[in-house]
Amino acid sequence: MDNQPTTTRKFGTFGGVFTPTLLTILGVIMYLRLGWVVGNAGLLGAWLIILISFLITLCTALSMSAITTNIRIGAGGAYAIVSQALGLEVGGSLGIPRYISQGLAVTMYIFGFREGWLGIFPHHNAFLVDITVFTLLFTIAYISANLAIKTQYIIMGIIVLSLISIIVAAYGGSMEIPTNDALSWGSFKGSIENGFSGSNFWIVFAVFFPAATGIMAGANMSGELKHPKRSIPTGTLWAIGVSFIIYMFLAFWIARSASETELLNNYYIMVEKAYIGPLIIAGILGATFSSALASIVGSSRILFAMGEHKVLPYSNFLAGQSSNGQPRNAMMVTGILIFITLLLRNINAVAPLVTLFFLITYAMINIVVIIEQNLGLISYRPVFKIHRWVPWFGLVSSVFAMFIINPAVSLISIMIVLMVYWYLSRQNLETPFEDVRSGLFVSFAEWAAKHTWGMKKMQQRAWKANLMVPVRDVNGLKGTFEFLRNIAKPKGSIKLLGVEPFSETSTLAKELEDISASFREKGAFSSSSVIHTDQFANGINYSSQALQGAFFRPNIVFLNLQDHDDYETELRPVMKESIRLEVGVLLYLSHPTALLGQRNTINVWVSDRQSKWDLGWDIGNLDLSILVAYKLKMNWGARIRLITVIKDPEEEDNAKQFLSSLINLARLPQTLTEVHIGDFGSVVNKAPSADLNIFGMDEGLPFGFVKEMSVKTQSSCLFVKDSGHESILA
Repeated sequence: MDNQPTTTRKFGTFGGVFTPTLLTILGVIMYLRLGWVVGNAGLLGAWLIILISFLITLCTALSMSAITTNIRIGAGGAYAIVSQALGLEVGGSLGIPRYISQGLAVTMYIFGFREGWLGIFPHHNAFLVDITVFTLLFTIAYISANLAIKTQYIIMGIIVLSLISIIVAAYGGSMEIPTNDALSWGSFKGSIENGFSGSNFWIVFAVFFPAATGIMAGANMSGELKHPKRSIPTGTLWAIGVSFIIYMFLAFWIARSASETELLNNYYIMVEKAYIGPLIIAGILGATFSSALASIVGSSRILFAMGEHKVLPYSNFLAGQSSNGQPRNAMMVTGILIFITLLLRNINAVAPLVTLFFLITYAMINIVVIIEQNLGLISYRPVFKIHRWVPWFGLVSSVFAMFIINPAVSLISIMIVLMVYWYLSRQNLETPFEDVRSGLFVSFAEWAAKHTWGMKKMQQRAWKANLMVPVRDVNGLKGTFEFLRNIAKPKGSIKLLGVEPFSETSTLAKELEDISASFREKGAFSSSSVIHTDQFANGINYSSQALQGAFFRPNIVFLNLQDHDDYETELRPVMKESIRLEVGVLLYLSHPTALLGQRNTINVWVSDRQSKWDLGWDIGNLDLSILVAYKLKMNWGARIRLITVIKDPEEEDNAKQFLSSLINLARLPQTLTEVHIGDFGSVVNKAPSADLNIFGMDEGLPFGFVKEMSVKTQSSCLFVKDSGHESILA
């Protein structure tokens, strides 16, 4: 098998869409259950059931028409539509159950064909009939879709002859019941199977509704249509319209041709009332055969499309094609699936899944259109336009029909889809096309930003560590990688800002993007950009100023103090400007040998409040220090120690009470506290050891103090200045 076909036969609207869709809708229910529906619901009730059923499928067909005229739809029909809109995970969660259900549908149609055949030849072996029909179906579908389409032309001719037989019977006098008597509401007496113990409108609806499904039969051929954007809407809508007229006419004819008793007791009433009864039998056989053929061809295309997109194991094999473009490998797998289900001999227990997965598909297509319509993106400009209420009606009615038909199995079907989605979402699928999720997330972010913008500026409860990290030395950045990740993870972000003079040979942008990707892989969102300037401090400050107008702007500038940095001319201007712009500042000095040690303990130094120990909302330059310490505590599994040094011994109790209240209100369990009396410098020399010491700072922080603290604590140090928009008490 070649993965790349040399020649592929393309189909037009009539053969590729209209014919398979019409033949799938005009199925066995039309011949064997429409009379029973009229017998229970009466002509008026039957017409209402037909109208509701076709209205549901019409709305979905209109939604499908809108979306197919807005995208380049590939192979896979509804799977392709949903995948291109909501991603491969959602498309696959729908495509896999739908593929299996279509395989089950083939088996059901084969069983239906067998029942009709045994009605003519009752002594034939049932299993032999099933295997013979399956072999014929598989052979036709395996050879080519072209042969399948030509076969369906023959079947359409048989069904047309059966309908002509009914028309001739109508003109020949079969309609003996007066119109006034026929136009009645039914008594819903039930069926032979339940001993005519009663029924209701929705039970009868549930029996009939599967007849109206099948609008995806043409869409499943999307990869083999000459003009799918034109053929799918035109062929599907024409098939729905023609089949609706046929059903309404047949209901009227049978209501005037047979009594209620005949309709309820005889599923083959159409055979008896038609002008040539055997033509109706031929129609039943043709309808089941054509539906099975459309399903086996369509299901193999769904499997092939999922193979192309690497959704399933052994995808390369499933995506294999013959020299004339037929998905032979997917066809063989589908044939094996159908053969296995044939051996079960009775699939009544899972039969409702077939209809319900159709309805879930309809619901998802309508959801896609609803999302597209409401995003208001310029990319959504379908040639086939529909009103906004159409997909909403299609969605609500599809879900309604699901739970009317079988509530328990509906829930099972939804659970199956969700479980498949959960599995696929963990497979890191690579989508070969952009889907609508990007627009959805951007639109939601814009909506949230616009609505949040009008709120008060201090959004302390929503605070996250959004770091801007200036970089000119990638090696220095690599040394702080884990430290930065642990400050930002899980909900914060890291914006890497490269600052360097312009050079055509520079690799800084590429290196920063690689590191950003590593951050993202390890659970911290990151992005990068490079600004070209000869002045390091100016590059950072201009970026901070420009970002003030953005909603999602960094709220912390992280400065990694290294030996090559000029503290006075490069870092202090950045600290000063950040404080003016109300952006938090973290100045990090890594100890040359201790680094971050075992990451077990974090000391947070609380300044002497000098008799102002009342704990209000403003706790001074302490919020960001404790917030960062708490993030590190959670990610390191460390403990926090709050330390304060006071000069007045009489304030010791007040200081202890302040720290205790701070721990309580800040919700900091298992936090240690220490209060020391004396000179700050001497206390630091004797301070309990920690892997990181955090101190407050201001714009006048002297370089000597920074170096001194690292030497005295024998640890890495972090100097912190609040922006004024954080609160550990929030």
